[in-house]
Amino acid sequence: MKKETLSVLCSPRTHESLQLIIEKGEEFLLSKKSKEKFIIKDGIPIFLIKSEVKGLNRKYQRMYDIIASFYDLPFKLYNFFTHGAEGRIRMEYLKELEIKDGAKILEVAIGTGANFRYLPKAIQIFGLDISWRMLKKCQRNFRKWGLNAELFLGEAENLPFVNETFDVVFHVGGINFFNDKAKAIHEMIRVAKPGTKIVLVDETEKLAKTFYEKTPFLKRFYKNRKGKISPPIDLVPREMLDIQLSYLWNDRLYCLSFRKPR
Repeated sequence: MKKETLSVLCSPRTHESLQLIIEKGEEFLLSKKSKEKFIIKDGIPIFLIKSEVKGLNRKYQRMYDIIASFYDLPFKLYNFFTHGAEGRIRMEYLKELEIKDGAKILEVAIGTGANFRYLPKAIQIFGLDISWRMLKKCQRNFRKWGLNAELFLGEAENLPFVNETFDVVFHVGGINFFNDKAKAIHEMIRVAKPGTKIVLVDETEKLAKTFYEKTPFLKRFYKNRKGKISPPIDLVPREMLDIQLSYLWNDRLYCLSFRKPR
């Protein structure tokens, strides 16, 4: 972790400021008042206590840890057989982001980092995910692609960043099955600078029914769901501006965007 990153970090629950401590070759972050300790492993600060990850977050953390090593393969195959369709699909929602040179960009649930292959290079990349193995795959991908990023293990409902830090905040895949979607949305708003456009993308019920529920391993995580998937537009606070909902990729994805007031 870069030392300058410390200025944008805080305890995910108390929002206390953190200090970087190095003792006997171990790096960790320490909150100044409550003395919470967050270990840094392989350059990734760990803001999760495994035993405290419950409910849907635990269920899908387990799923992503299992599939991380081969998660990108279906997209690569699809890309091969459709002559670059993966990039076109991703750009359908990435074009919604308002990116300027030097911008601090946060992707919540960064996964393997594939979206950043299609974004400008003159940016500062921050990514959070609940799956350790997805973050490690993201690290390997970024090294291969020549990208640098600050990565964090944590939950979307408790982001470890100070208020109004990021110029761009977006999320692709996962919010449908967060423990608390409303809290995750409020957290993304909290860490975004005033005027920032926030973009949320996830699969529709159509994609879950036609693909995920029919895929041998994945179907056990998607069948017997409580109700149908629907975009969380009703969870966006009323004071947000320019609230827009659209459907992409033949209605397989929804794209929900809104702007934080200045």
